[in-house]
Amino acid sequence: MNKLKLSGLLLFLAGSFALMGIITAEVLYPSGYTTFNSEISDLGATKPPNSLIYQPSSSIFNITMLLSGLMTLIATFCQHKYFKKLLFSIPLGLFGLGLVGIGCFSGDKVPYHGIFALLTFISGGVSAITSFKIVSAPFKFIGIVFGAISLITWCTVVFAPNIIVPFIGLGGTERWVVYPIVLWITGLGGYLMNITTTKKFVG
Repeated sequence: MNKLKLSGLLLFLAGSFALMGIITAEVLYPSGYTTFNSEISDLGATKPPNSLIYQPSSSIFNITMLLSGLMTLIATFCQHKYFKKLLFSIPLGLFGLGLVGIGCFSGDKVPYHGIFALLTFISGGVSAITSFKIVSAPFKFIGIVFGAISLITWCTVVFAPNIIVPFIGLGGTERWVVYPIVLWITGLGGYLMNITTTKKFVG
């Protein structure tokens, strides 16, 4: 398996692991957790004071984020050897680093968790948009749209939360930031696994 296909495989697995890990942790979380009110990171640990940690949800979530982040970091290195597009590789690498940080520092670890979560949100959206440097249409437009959705939603939460949070909750809003990136990176993995390496794509 060449490095480009390995990169695609790792990104596909990273996105799949992240999605299924979150779903599994939600299912095993005690009653009271809702996708409307609860943040995704609450699965690892709620914010202080009086942080709550429930097993096995916490371990499942933290391990999932850590593994997804490590796979993304390795995939970043592998695809950069082929495309050599720093505009894309840097934010993708930061996205992987953010996931690793989330896995290492759960929600009760202030301020480290918040720093890595912010890094993940922003770099994930930027990665999706800048992926137009390495992919062709129509997938490059999907990356731009999904990245824009993620970043616009995040900006809305920060600067004008009353526009969206009252309607889909803080938990729902955060998922509109995270899930477009998870879906995009899974799709990118499939895309890269099917690129022929006889000729490099020129972005």
